[in-house]
Amino acid sequence: MQHKYFVTGISTEVGKTVISAIITEALEADYWKPVQAGELDNSDTLKVERLISNKISKFHPNSYALHTPMSPHAAAEIDGVAIDVNEIKEPITKNNLVIEGAGGVLVPLNDSETILDIIKPTYKVVVVSRHYLGSINHTLLTVGLLKDKGFDVSIVFSGSEHKTTESIIKKMTGIPIIGRVDEEPYFDENVIKEYAAKFKNKL
Repeated sequence: MQHKYFVTGISTEVGKTVISAIITEALEADYWKPVQAGELDNSDTLKVERLISNKISKFHPNSYALHTPMSPHAAAEIDGVAIDVNEIKEPITKNNLVIEGAGGVLVPLNDSETILDIIKPTYKVVVVSRHYLGSINHTLLTVGLLKDKGFDVSIVFSGSEHKTTESIIKKMTGIPIIGRVDEEPYFDENVIKEYAAKFKNKL
């Protein structure tokens, strides 16, 4: 059975790309980042590709590759384009698929649509939660919105362990926790492979 996972965050820079790589490796899935904003010469797709060691995963091109590291709607405006969600077409594959969002679920793509509008009802949504002041609120808001929309939602914690934060999020959301990715000194193929083995049975 084909599995499709959409990886989103509670904010930006919370560890979505590393966690997308771990899930991609665990499922030997294909990877797709629909909208890339900035860092085109070291994009998230290239980062994930470097971290994957299996030979099955394929890496699909972005629907939109924008030049400025900003919210997609603003980066698109600078590039003189308008993001049309109808042009964001899921790649055709028989393999499992990991889709990485941009920022959080309500990041604008244009004047009326957000990342939430490209998450299909069939996707399992993985929310990456990283501890900082305000992260409990951001996690509960993100998970609450996704649950209200009827999505199958789970959480991966990212960074150093914060027991009280993780415990209250677990209690108040009542959704599965896949695991936590520690504050590692570095991430390479071997570290990704170790986490992939840990997470595999929980996906």
